[in-house]
Amino acid sequence: MNTIHKLNRSHFIQKLVLFFILVLFFNSCSFNQKKDNSILNVSITSKNDSLQNFQKKRNKPTLRVIVSSMISPKETRIYYQDLFTYMSKNLDYNIEFLQRKTYKEVNDLLIDNKVDLAIICSGAYINKSAKDKIEILTVPVVDGKPFYQSFIIVNKDSKIGSFNELKDKKFAYTDPISNSGTLYAKWLVKSLGENVDTYFSKTIYTYAHDISMQLVAKGIVDGASVDGLIFNYIKKHDPERVKNLKIIKKSELFGIPPVVVPDNLDSELKSKLQNLFLNIHKDSLGKSILNKISIDKFIKGKDIDYNNIRIMNSQIK
Repeated sequence: MNTIHKLNRSHFIQKLVLFFILVLFFNSCSFNQKKDNSILNVSITSKNDSLQNFQKKRNKPTLRVIVSSMISPKETRIYYQDLFTYMSKNLDYNIEFLQRKTYKEVNDLLIDNKVDLAIICSGAYINKSAKDKIEILTVPVVDGKPFYQSFIIVNKDSKIGSFNELKDKKFAYTDPISNSGTLYAKWLVKSLGENVDTYFSKTIYTYAHDISMQLVAKGIVDGASVDGLIFNYIKKHDPERVKNLKIIKKSELFGIPPVVVPDNLDSELKSKLQNLFLNIHKDSLGKSILNKISIDKFIKGKDIDYNNIRIMNSQIK
């Protein structure tokens, strides 16, 4: 009886822990897509700045930069901190780092000239709201190429081995206009002759690729579509986080998430920014910063590299 009692108690505790995980999950992800209008503003300054130096910094011009939260907001800030500190020092600008929850909100800030520079998702770049309003400044080169892929992932213990086996399963997207996290998966559904609104039993938007990975790893959803760059970065730097995942499909190559600016940004500032990105890999400090975020260098981007995303997006409608 004692053994049975302990087993029942253990089972109850496991169910209780799962319940709390689900509560946290439902609050952090978006089944009903409640809008979050909060914005994070972070001034990038050195930890060793004295009050006097900080006062001097306040008199510098400010560069407003924003990064789409392709990874969770906290990790995004950590990921790009050194790059923006480098920019601040070399451009002699204060850097104001902004974040929004959704890719659309980031695009809106660009279009309304409320930011000067952004790193955005490829799906956000080709979105109709951004047409003729933003332009590519540079693009990163990763593993020797300015392209990336979307990965369809499932739990490593899952018997699911192909995308069509995800029919009637729970599936995680990232952001509604994400290419690797949403558009590609929806295009796969359409290519099967299925309805994107009914193919999966339940779909959610997590608004971060690493969160989608966590949910698949914990078995909370059956599959997800994620950015291959982020998956490979986590696999390299924190393999424990992806050890319970397997990739069942990889997309064709897409134009990589670009660095963009508003099309009417001051030409002198635009030139300074572009020169900084194009040359950052040429000095030892810049190179070490790029190595930490798995980027080889930055090059001038080509709009034509995003045409296959545009075609895919048009076929989803």
